Order: sequence, then structure tokens, then C-alpha cells
Amino acid sequence: MKLLLTSAGVKNPSLHAALVGLLGKPIAECNALCIPTAMYGHPMVGPGWRAWEFIAGRSETPMCELGWKSVGVLELTALPSIDEDRWVPKVRETDVLLVAGGDALYLAHWMRQSGLADLLPSLRDTVWVGLSAGSMVMTPRIGADFVGWQPPGGGDSTLGVVDFSIFPHLDHPDLPENTMADAESWAAAIGAPAFAIDDETGIRVADGLVDIVSEGRWKRLNP
Repeated sequence: MKLLLTSAGVKNPSLHAALVGLLGKPIAECNALCIPTAMYGHPMVGPGWRAWEFIAGRSETPMCELGWKSVGVLELTALPSIDEDRWVPKVRETDVLLVAGGDALYLAHWMRQSGLADLLPSLRDTVWVGLSAGSMVMTPRIGADFVGWQPPGGGDSTLGVVDFSIFPHLDHPDLPENTMADAESWAAAIGAPAFAIDDETGIRVADGLVDIVSEGRWKRLNP
């Protein structure tokens, strides 16, 4: 699986070019599935109009509105109640998974419960585009600062697909607690490799290589 882990979607030409490079063909030739699940677990988002905006491509975080050949919805909370042959083939056939922000622990829980987490290693050519929590879920842990929804077993562990953690929305004007000093304090508690990234930045992971794609501000923490 190839990853583009963003703070706020595909917000600038550099991120757009990185996405096309990962896909290996134009966006207009690619089929997408969007995953809104993380939104439901976050108290500032939840189900309702914001989830609809994401799916409909009318949000301020460009994901579904990029001009895909087709966009479907993969709702993880529904998957345990239907047979795998109803959804697994659709995931295998899609070019890209567009994963909304919200609560990373809630998303990790439903990725495990649905079986999607177990499917990831076999999706070698699929591109995962994460937005905030949709990016953080691929890391080993999110840190106490980002714990909202409490998983049944507690803790702050996520899927560990990559070996670094992510502090998103660096210097966001509506999040005064997201300064670089806050990110460094968070990273000290994590005690492992991490990146602080703003909304114009993403982390590209492909073929074992990790690099930053940015038109904004970022910093590697705990190198």
C-alpha cells in the first residue's frame, strides 16, 4: 500500500502532484472509495452535515472533489453485519481510499472490527490518502493529547503501519493549542519518531521510502 498522509487533504499543487505520482495515472481514470467513519467518533464533527460534506466533495479539505472517475462510500461500522464478498472485492478493485478525519482511535477500532485492517497488507497497489485522523490511524500511537473516544482496551495505540507518529494542523488559527512548542511537548511524551505538519503538508510513503511534500511548515521530531 502507498500512503499520502495529510493534515487537511490535497490542498495544494505539490500534494496533488504527489497523489498523481502515487496513483501512476490521472485522477480522472481512478476509482475511489471514501471512508467517513472517523468523523462519527469526534465530538466536534459527528454524523450529520459534515459527513455529508466530505462524501459530497463540499468540504474545505479536498479529497472526494478531485475529479475521480467514480467515488463510492465504504462505511466501516456497517461491514461486520454483511458478508465479506459484498465489500472486499470492491476494496481490492479500487485505486484509492480517501479517509476522513475525526477520531483516530475510533477509526482504528472500526478498521479492526470490520476486517479492513487485516486486508491492508494485501493492497499493494492501492493508495491510502489520509486526512488528519485518517493519517494518524496508520501510526503506532497518537499520544495522550489526541485521545478522545476511548477504545475498549484503553490506550492510544493505532495501527502501526508506519513507524512514526503525526501531529497535524500545526499553527492552525482555530487551534491555539497546536503550536510548535505544543508539538514538541507532545513528541517528548511519545518518545519515538514523529512529524509535526501543517495543513499544506503531507507525508508520502512508498516503496519503503518516506518523504515530506509541503508548501507550508513542518518539522521532524525525535529523529
